[in-house]
Amino acid sequence: MVVPMAEIPPRHEIDAAVRRALAEDLGSAGDVTTDAVVPPEATCRARVVARAAGVVAGLPVFRAVYAELDPLVAVEWSVRDGDAVSPGDVLGTVGGPARSVLTGERVALNFLTLLSGVATLTRRYVEACAGTAAQVLCTRKTIPGLRALQRYAVAVGGGRLHRAGLHDGVLVKDNHVAVAGGVAEAVRRARAGAPHTLRVEVEVDGLEQLEEALAAGADAILLDNADLDTVKRAVDLVGDRVPLEISGGVSLDTIGQVAGAGRLLISVGRLTHSAPALDLALDVEVGPADPGP
Repeated sequence: MVVPMAEIPPRHEIDAAVRRALAEDLGSAGDVTTDAVVPPEATCRARVVARAAGVVAGLPVFRAVYAELDPLVAVEWSVRDGDAVSPGDVLGTVGGPARSVLTGERVALNFLTLLSGVATLTRRYVEACAGTAAQVLCTRKTIPGLRALQRYAVAVGGGRLHRAGLHDGVLVKDNHVAVAGGVAEAVRRARAGAPHTLRVEVEVDGLEQLEEALAAGADAILLDNADLDTVKRAVDLVGDRVPLEISGGVSLDTIGQVAGAGRLLISVGRLTHSAPALDLALDVEVGPADPGP
């Protein structure tokens, strides 16, 4: 699977995340362990190796860590984002000044394991929906400051992207409805106050509110925390009039049944807030002995 270029995070997003992470790790003193143990003239070569099966995502971010840290470090890949890997597979190599290779190791791997974990879990959800008309979406439940990178990983895994933030989509949630005094009034206010170019999606907690949202002219409906029977009835009620999104507690064990209910968008927060990191390692290959002190 090749990710469309449009879905790769802008360079400034990657660079900002990388600089924050390096500053956090290095502080004001730098890598005191590596500086004490590794001679400045030493060089090394290391392999990026998979310790578990999964889907790779974040190769450009890994490379950006070393580009920021030391342009003399060369990173070469034998896989692409979106590729599936198995335990023992070599994803690529890192070579150059040994101090820089070791100093950047953890930050580079943190990004790669995190984003590959998101892509891996997303791929599992997408594959669980195979043969249905359902699509898997991410949510705004992301790690603060890393949303663009995590959304990229979702796309790499085959998921569909929801709104990027509060700025690019109108989603009237249950608390909006409560403050507005009802679904119909919330929809009316959204249409009156939001940019006309944005569709108005409304979260509902049952079939009664769903019917109210349809009558009020909502452009899309999000049915939250519904059981399977309610989902099926909602599909029948909505038909092809507007997109119907299902959210809340959808697991890998249940998504197949939910997806089989009809043409649905299924949003899954755990893709970005609970995906386990993919186990990857950087293994230094021992070469000629470096000169001693």
